[in-house]
Amino acid sequence: MNDSQLRRELEKLLPKEQLFTDELSRLVKGCDAGLYRLIPRAVVKVNSEAEVIRLMQFCSRENIPVTFKAAGTSLSGQTITDSILMESGEGFAFSAITDNGKTATFGVSLTGTAANRMLQRYHRKIGPKPASINAAKIGGILANNASGSSYGIQHNSYNTVRSMRIIFADGTLLDTADPASRQAFAESHPELIASLVELHREVTGNEAIRNRIAEKFRLKNTCGYGVNALIDFSDPIEILQHLMIGSEGTLGFISQATFETVPDHRLKATALVYFRNLRDVCQAILPLRGSPVSAAELMDRNALRAVENQTGVPAELKSLPEEAAALLIDTSADDEETLLAQIGEIESAMNHIHTLSAIRFTTDRQLYNLYWSVRNGLFTSAAASRPPQTACVIEDIAFDGAILGDALAEVRELLIHSGYADAVMWGHLLDGNVHFTLFPDINSPEGVDRYSRFMHDLSQLVAVKHNGSLKAEHGTGRNMAPFVELEWGAEIYGVMKRIKSAFDPQQILNPGVIINDDKELFVKNLKNIPDAHPLIDKCIECGFCEVICPSRELTLTPRQRIVAYRRLTGMGDVKRRKQWAEKMNYSFNETCATDGLCAIACPVGINTGKLVKELRWKENGKVAKRMAEAIANHMDLVTATIRNLMKLPHAIARITGYGWMESVARGIYRIGDGLLPLWTRYTPTGSRKICRSIFPAGHGDTPEVVYFPSCVTRSMGGPAFGFTGSEDVPSKMISVLRKAGYTVIIPDGREKLCCGMAFSSKGFRDQAHRKARELNEALLQASRNGELPIVCDMSPCLLHMRETVDSRLRLYDQVEFIHDFLLARLNLRKRPVTVAIHTTCSSAKMGLEEKLYTVALRCAEKVVTPQNVSCCGWAGDRGFFYPELNNSALKPLKHDIGDATEGYSNSRTCEIGLSINSGIAYRSLVYLVDQASE
Repeated sequence: MNDSQLRRELEKLLPKEQLFTDELSRLVKGCDAGLYRLIPRAVVKVNSEAEVIRLMQFCSRENIPVTFKAAGTSLSGQTITDSILMESGEGFAFSAITDNGKTATFGVSLTGTAANRMLQRYHRKIGPKPASINAAKIGGILANNASGSSYGIQHNSYNTVRSMRIIFADGTLLDTADPASRQAFAESHPELIASLVELHREVTGNEAIRNRIAEKFRLKNTCGYGVNALIDFSDPIEILQHLMIGSEGTLGFISQATFETVPDHRLKATALVYFRNLRDVCQAILPLRGSPVSAAELMDRNALRAVENQTGVPAELKSLPEEAAALLIDTSADDEETLLAQIGEIESAMNHIHTLSAIRFTTDRQLYNLYWSVRNGLFTSAAASRPPQTACVIEDIAFDGAILGDALAEVRELLIHSGYADAVMWGHLLDGNVHFTLFPDINSPEGVDRYSRFMHDLSQLVAVKHNGSLKAEHGTGRNMAPFVELEWGAEIYGVMKRIKSAFDPQQILNPGVIINDDKELFVKNLKNIPDAHPLIDKCIECGFCEVICPSRELTLTPRQRIVAYRRLTGMGDVKRRKQWAEKMNYSFNETCATDGLCAIACPVGINTGKLVKELRWKENGKVAKRMAEAIANHMDLVTATIRNLMKLPHAIARITGYGWMESVARGIYRIGDGLLPLWTRYTPTGSRKICRSIFPAGHGDTPEVVYFPSCVTRSMGGPAFGFTGSEDVPSKMISVLRKAGYTVIIPDGREKLCCGMAFSSKGFRDQAHRKARELNEALLQASRNGELPIVCDMSPCLLHMRETVDSRLRLYDQVEFIHDFLLARLNLRKRPVTVAIHTTCSSAKMGLEEKLYTVALRCAEKVVTPQNVSCCGWAGDRGFFYPELNNSALKPLKHDIGDATEGYSNSRTCEIGLSINSGIAYRSLVYLVDQASE
């Protein structure tokens, strides 16, 4: 079947909008965090079990391989294919919490963090806690038997999943929680059931094999199939269910799973302990296993060196000996007495262990977070410092506690001998599970050969010499499939082959993964990693950024933009390159919000929006630059014009009706084909012109504050549909400041002032820099060279100001200033309303989430924070011209606001999109504060 025929057949099964067969989509959707690149023939997004069943039946009938993908954070090449890639969509992002949080059912498209957020109110969480939990979805967590920093074996998916719904290669659905479904499946699949019964009988009846499996699974182990299911259970359905965990999509598709959750204790304590060397730190593993420890994280000297220059890390890191290592020990409880007792027990257990300093636990939240930031920053720092054009590989091994020190010392020697002396080593000591990074040059034959020799040597050292796990928690994938037989031996590998054949006799489910006899598979189909641009060259394509991107369901995510741009820069043919650039412009450029939230989620801090801005700057023509220059030179005229124009549509709508006016506006928008903005009832009216420079508090000697009303609120800061009253944002801001007893100073020349962000986001650098300089001078003058605090009413502008103006200026967003300075000075009464709040991207970067919530809760009886919304996607003025971006980003908003009747934020433009997509009027937080202080 050729590609055109395949497309036509798939269109019979699923809606066209869920099929992706164009070159760009197949490239960017077909990647994961591993070393490998395969381009799928088609990408299919599925949103229901019925759709999965139809697709599986089609693939089975036509003998076409299919691979499943959730978040694509897989590190070993588990979710790539050159056939059909099936991506789980939003239809599988559902949940049901039962038994007061002790059990919970989640669809496979829900992230681990989203699941834990739902369990938070019950003080529970799911057992697995991979480092990728913010991005990794339940489907991937199950498929890889993810664990993490806690007791991984005790709380991994294998030991905490109670039931699941599975769709097999032939399209059959099994619900393991439903006795009728179990019986029906046993009757419809007697061969599979018989195979599992026979395998159980053979394995348990063979003492050598049974003991070998039991011994291997005392460690974390995700190398090969979870054959411990054959000795842990006798019921074939239970065996089947547990074989599915860690099977990496090679046995069937899990659509949902029910977990037995684990406690999430309220109180936590941690200690950062230093040791002379790796062997010494490994001496702590056995006593800690018998203590009430929730995590014990190893960090070698390279790891500590990678973070020792970061702001806030302990100063003693720099003075540690060359061979030193550290251990971050964590314990938790629900009351102080228990926590203190546990700390004492841990300290007693480690009395005989030699350390470089005394063991000191801390419960101080700031210090606790600092220590964990050191631990969590290891991978970030290591990956960011790797040489150009090298890959970042994270290997994942485990050893028995009794030999851990010697084994890790040998691994370190192997790394040095193999040319990877800069490798960073860290891990979960409680399970003897250690990760390390290495940076092979997979673009050169010499680099690939070096990597190949190292992997063969590592496999011998880990699996043969020390009987360890080649993959403890990252899954087998293509990277370790050639070495599964080496670790397990021919007999048990033969059992694994029989498992694969029993579940998938046609071998169409993720072929090549886990079971593969090609011993060189791990160095085939390697990614080409060009030097595309300094802003993105450190990207390892892990996908952590995707969950927070506003365009993720519309066009591209940051990872996908980087993959597309790397392909573009690698093209030698000029004509082909131009065609590719035109093809990706809408997805890559026009629908990128450039909000920079991707940098927060990215392990190496990449802001893909900066790249997009850079390219916009290069692409701006002479005409566009002249227009930008004219606007910058006549900002007073521009704001005055907008101020007056914004009043007209509302005046007409009040006569003709808002429905009629919006219909006309949509027609004008379509005729303009992207040149004219889209007006809606929630587009604000114009502001009043600010005619004074000083607004006294009205009594005696009062504190002073400089208020900079942004160009947005000076021009379109007025009320919109759903507002009560006619006051604009600047009026409300001045009202609140004066109520708190402040004399308000407005900078001179305010009508011409602009922070420059609007120019910067469109790539007009010169104009952005000039406006920033003008504002800087005005604020220095108004604040007496930084003596007075300065407050701004638009959080995006305030963040941009912090990045561009004089460091002497004390700059505050409205939320921050109200929280830090006004709450104690205002007489606030809670209004009997439920309000929804939105943390803008800039507020998130400035860490204002809690302050926004605190202020809102002082002013309203109930505050709702929508959990599934990050960036609103309005992106300055992009919401006017690409409303589909805003609508896609805020798809969950209407559901998430619950019973809220009012909405509040701190960006006037963001509030437009929030109002459109929620159905309630969003406005500046100062409106709420002003009403509560009346």
